[in-house]
Amino acid sequence: MLADEFGREITGVRVSLTDRCNFDCVYCHNEGLGDTRGPMEPQAAEMNTDEVVRFLDVAAEYGVTAVKFTGGEPMLRDDLETIIRRTPDSMSASLTTNGTFLPGRATALYEAGLERVNVSQDALDPAAFREVTQTGAYDAVIEGVLAAVDAGLTPVKLNMVVFEATAGYVPEMVEHVAENDGLQLQLIEYMPEIAGHPEWAIEIERVHDWLTEQADEIVTREMHDRRRYWIDGGLVEVVDPVGNETFCANCHRVRVTHDGQLKGCLNRHDNCKSMGEMSKSEIRAAFEATVAERVPYYGEYMVERDGEWVVNEEYIES
Repeated sequence: MLADEFGREITGVRVSLTDRCNFDCVYCHNEGLGDTRGPMEPQAAEMNTDEVVRFLDVAAEYGVTAVKFTGGEPMLRDDLETIIRRTPDSMSASLTTNGTFLPGRATALYEAGLERVNVSQDALDPAAFREVTQTGAYDAVIEGVLAAVDAGLTPVKLNMVVFEATAGYVPEMVEHVAENDGLQLQLIEYMPEIAGHPEWAIEIERVHDWLTEQADEIVTREMHDRRRYWIDGGLVEVVDPVGNETFCANCHRVRVTHDGQLKGCLNRHDNCKSMGEMSKSEIRAAFEATVAERVPYYGEYMVERDGEWVVNEEYIES
């Protein structure tokens, strides 16, 4: 297993299969690369089936035990089931999706070896959902969540980005997962440093404080030091990386862009490494170099001075 100089072993990878998406969410940052929605037709720049599988085979050689397929919208790939079926047996496979294509495909994905899904759902009100996603696909998403539960892709985590436009819907989303078996809620802190619009950000501790008041039990996960809240039988987890040095110190993932580049950190795109023609030797070399050069975004790349996070010029110069 590979580890960076900060002792962070790489146990998981996030693989973007496309930067295409049928949504146009206002907070999209496309795995830190910027919102590049559309066109919807397949693009030549995307890794093909064999290239994705070849990367996963190499990652497995280094002891990586989990892969999450992302996008864009990864279900725009017709070969998704094939990729999952060919994922090394030593790896657990999960998927982040907007859910609109799950009806009709959820069972096939489960049978191919997919273990669970995260579905983006920022509100229970169709009008509010349309405002955030710029689509009228609310009913399709709800149908997709139900299809995933029925197929056995549980727990289905509902991803809700918490910012100015959605914060008021947190209580009803918490109630929703408590009332529906097979669902969990993942509240994701809005990241203005890569999504823009800093005026949309809210103080995430306000959310933590409210959850604490409601919770029957609170547990902190080792991964990223995440807090989990059990409320009326429902599970709510908060992902709060902004300005969080502890979060970055516990990051054990490497990311892969849709066009075959490795990223050691979500927040950065200035150190992407190409895997070239995607031969196993090229993949190994790029993977080892990426891990060796990984630096925690908060705490090293960004440092706190006088109560503010600023770029660490000493690191940049070195």
